Amino acid sequence: MEPGRSRFEMNGAPAVTGQDSQRASHMAMTVLPSGVFAKSAASALFLAAAIIAGATTTATAAECTASPRAAIDWSGCDRSNLVLSGANLEGANLQKADFTQTDLRNAKLASANLEKAALVRASLAGAVADKANFTKVEGYRTNLSGLSARDASFHGAELQRADFRNSDLSGSSFEKAELGRAIFGGANLTGTVYPLANLARADFSDAILSGPVDFTGAYMFLTRLEGVDLSAAAGLEQGQINIACGDAATRLPAGLSSPTAWPCAVE
Repeated sequence: MEPGRSRFEMNGAPAVTGQDSQRASHMAMTVLPSGVFAKSAASALFLAAAIIAGATTTATAAECTASPRAAIDWSGCDRSNLVLSGANLEGANLQKADFTQTDLRNAKLASANLEKAALVRASLAGAVADKANFTKVEGYRTNLSGLSARDASFHGAELQRADFRNSDLSGSSFEKAELGRAIFGGANLTGTVYPLANLARADFSDAILSGPVDFTGAYMFLTRLEGVDLSAAAGLEQGQINIACGDAATRLPAGLSSPTAWPCAVE
């Protein structure tokens, strides 16, 4: 057990210690509304223990100022405006951490949990973040060029104007992500999915979109698709294509046709 830590983490949540069990026992007698009783002492104890576990979601002050290392707990920490290029943060707990304008170039972030982290104007250029969790991150104008984030989750991420040029995002999910004006030029997007994502004015020019790329319900207003091979894409409808931007080199799935408005005027 790490110094200063009062409990181990199991399955993403802290395990209850002996001291916590005593607290839980006391809380079990007090947390239920008047006149409402648990079906058993065990269920009441479980309820109180869950309340204790859920309340402990932020790293200690000592952890927040500790040097980066694999599996570190920086949850909720202010790590903004720092130079952390090349840092080893593999498997780290970075939930709700603030990395605004932080230099994370070439950092090791494989399997790290960055859920709800702030990445506004941060640079992760050249970082390795395979299987990382970027769910609901806030990343306006984030530099993600050359990033390796294979099989990562960007579910619900706010990544307007993010730069993904020449990145490897194969197998990653962008479900419900906000990707307005994001740039994917030269990126490997094999097997990526975008259900209900906002792709307005996103630029996929020269990106690799082979495999079963899913665009079901994606908003594609002026999405740049010039020269992109979408022949194997799934979930695309004619209405999405009609408001997107392609050219004679854009390949569409069977049953869809290029609008007469193509190519779009350059903005």
